[in-house]
Amino acid sequence: MPATITLADLSWATPDGRRLFSHLSLSFGPQRTGLVGRNGVGKSTLLALIAGAAPPQAGAVTVPGTLGVLRQGVHPCADETVADLFGVADGLALLRRAEQGIATVDELGDADWTLEARLQGALARLALDVAPGTPLATLSGGQRTRVALAALVFAEPDFLLLDEPTNNLDAEGRAAVATLLGGWKAGAIVVSHDRALLEGMDVIVELTSLGATSYGGGWSRYRALKAQELAAARHDLDEAEKRVADAARRAQEAVERQARRDGAGRRKADKGDMPRILLGQRQDNAERSAGAGARLADARGAQAEDAAAAARARIEVLQPLSITLASTRLPAQKVALALEAVTAGYAEGRPILDGLSLTVTGPERVTVEGPNGSGKSTLLAVLTGRLAPWSGAVRVYTGMALLDQRVGVLDPALSVLENFRRLNPGATENTCRAALARFRFRADAALQGVASLSGGELMRAGLACVLGGGAPPPLLILDEPTNHLDIDAIEVVEAGLRAYDGALLVVSHDPAFLQAIGITRRLVLGV
Repeated sequence: MPATITLADLSWATPDGRRLFSHLSLSFGPQRTGLVGRNGVGKSTLLALIAGAAPPQAGAVTVPGTLGVLRQGVHPCADETVADLFGVADGLALLRRAEQGIATVDELGDADWTLEARLQGALARLALDVAPGTPLATLSGGQRTRVALAALVFAEPDFLLLDEPTNNLDAEGRAAVATLLGGWKAGAIVVSHDRALLEGMDVIVELTSLGATSYGGGWSRYRALKAQELAAARHDLDEAEKRVADAARRAQEAVERQARRDGAGRRKADKGDMPRILLGQRQDNAERSAGAGARLADARGAQAEDAAAAARARIEVLQPLSITLASTRLPAQKVALALEAVTAGYAEGRPILDGLSLTVTGPERVTVEGPNGSGKSTLLAVLTGRLAPWSGAVRVYTGMALLDQRVGVLDPALSVLENFRRLNPGATENTCRAALARFRFRADAALQGVASLSGGELMRAGLACVLGGGAPPPLLILDEPTNHLDIDAIEVVEAGLRAYDGALLVVSHDPAFLQAIGITRRLVLGV
């Protein structure tokens, strides 16, 4: 019987009392499930509850099979090796003793003669060629992630639980993870913002503050269904707005009818041919009828307005974001940045960049690609003046801004609004508010402290403050802008960059993101 993970009436709140989900019931069968949702909605918490890393505050989690868990970031202990991560160091040591002829008879009986072949097979599935004795600390973050995935595959669990498995991976690593999951026959729950990876899922589960919704198929199917939901929401809004207009029309007609009746009553009274007591009764009846009609009209109008407001809110959640920005006024073909035969590194010996030349003109969109360790971070350090080149020249001919993964351009001690004013000192209050609202920092959201923002909110705030003013910088450099962002946040970043008309230099391994922002040229390092 295939293993099925079951969540029954599950509830969880953060230590400060913020409710992530309530009475959540869900099941995961032996299929590949992509778990999506906004930052902070509880995706990683849900994986932790399934993995048993934390007990549910209410409800139950049933896991009948074995789990292989990959959490965000693989931090090795001192001297820990690849073999230690696989849990096979003792088994490999026994094989070495057997080869040397010093193993006991009992040890020989316990030896796993297939161990090395299975170990190499698991590493090969993630396109890795590393020795079992390799210290994990000597590997890049992307290599450690792939080794950790290989160790999970080696253990042959009933379910893989993967939290952002392609973060910090180069193109080869992303392809290896996609290939692994493409051939995975057991269950898998994958939290990811990698749309190419999500395309290969059997089911997409969207987690929101209201619960979870399952969509059969991969990313494209999920988006198509969401588009249908948007069309339905727009239809509902049209109907709701018609009801608002209809309620207003009926209310006006009722007022006019009452005015005609009141006029007729006054004319009758002016004639003096009706007893005073009867006239008073008719007046009381008219007032009661008018009051009841007004209350009914108000109730109908309020209901119609509530329905319209709900439909508008749903559309805002579902529809793709569109952003307008001021022009950088960067002329076409004007050189914004030039590197002339730049050689650079961090220590004497072999340079990381060797004789690199690059010219970026307006309004080009250039992506810097290459395997982990090929020099992308070194290039950004040289461009921004944090690292002096050994030889060659770096020339920046226009204004420039850098948004790194930590969005260091923002002061964490200030609010989003205060940061905008600091970076755009001539902006009026209305300009500030309007610019931040375009990036979904409306009203009190603009008053949030930068230090309290999630990763997605931080990148949005950085883009809003750098690009939302009256004169955006003509050259913008981005370092892995989609890492650790949810898909909604990525789409906000994409919308902002599509509206930007300056020169763009982007370090990213995310092909869907690069396609969405219209990259025109690629610089590949390490080839």
